[in-house]
Amino acid sequence: MNKKFWLALYGFVLCADLLAVYSEKETLRYFTKPLLMPLLIVFFLVAVSSVYSSLKKWIVLALLFSWAGDVLLMFEPVNVNFFIYGLVAFLLAHVFYILFYENLLRNEKINRSHWLSLLVLFYYVFLIWILTPHLGEMKWPVWMYGLVISVMLMQALQASKIKNQTAAQLLISGAVLFIASDSILAINKFYKSFELAGIAVMLTYGIAQLLITLGARRYIVSASKQ
Repeated sequence: MNKKFWLALYGFVLCADLLAVYSEKETLRYFTKPLLMPLLIVFFLVAVSSVYSSLKKWIVLALLFSWAGDVLLMFEPVNVNFFIYGLVAFLLAHVFYILFYENLLRNEKINRSHWLSLLVLFYYVFLIWILTPHLGEMKWPVWMYGLVISVMLMQALQASKIKNQTAAQLLISGAVLFIASDSILAINKFYKSFELAGIAVMLTYGIAQLLITLGARRYIVSASKQ
């Protein structure tokens, strides 16, 4: 089966999961949500199977720990500690994305812009300022997680200077959408819940992971031809 099949299957399962969220069919989500990241991993591995690159492992590890986070968060209604476990899994996923971007930037010998990092820092401080009065004992875990995902976005924005601009746009857009997804989740959980928050979280998350994977695939394949 070629990469287009796995990509189409990912899109189908993501749509099914969004429908399950909208219709509040939690039983269906036990099938759809855990399938998403494994499908992306298979797509990615098939798409870069003919290429050797040390970057591949970081994407696979990031998607693998994202899958762990997806599964763990599903059991939060059973035990609230699963939210922490899921948070840790996603934190590690972002660490692997940071390592991917770091190695990409080193390969490209990119001179970094601190102005881009300042923009992300301002957003992080603003969001934490809004959330902190409502976090309670979750203050430090949320602060730490927010810092790690902010570093991930800082790294991604530096990719705007790489030669393959299509890959850059995909990688940056994916990172921005990932931040958007986590921000929506945090605002809905800790600040003020709102209608269709679940749809917004999964839609931005699903597209974010897809765009980062597509961007990584495009960069790795193009770099191998240079």
